[in-house]
Amino acid sequence: MRKLEEHIAHLTRTLDELSDVVARQEKEIETLSRRVQMLLEREARRQDEGSGGVFIADERPPHW
Repeated sequence: MRKLEEHIAHLTRTLDELSDVVARQEKEIETLSRRVQMLLEREARRQDEGSGGVFIADERPPHW
């Protein structure tokens, strides 16, 4: 009986640790998703404004 109780305690601790890991990963995924969305929106605005940052070989950048 004692061995089962120890095993259950170990499994409970492991489950709690895994739950914490999943919670941290969820927050990190949400943060990264927001950042990716912001980057996509920023790139879409650049393309709409015509300043996609790509220069043709014989075109000088605006700061020259």
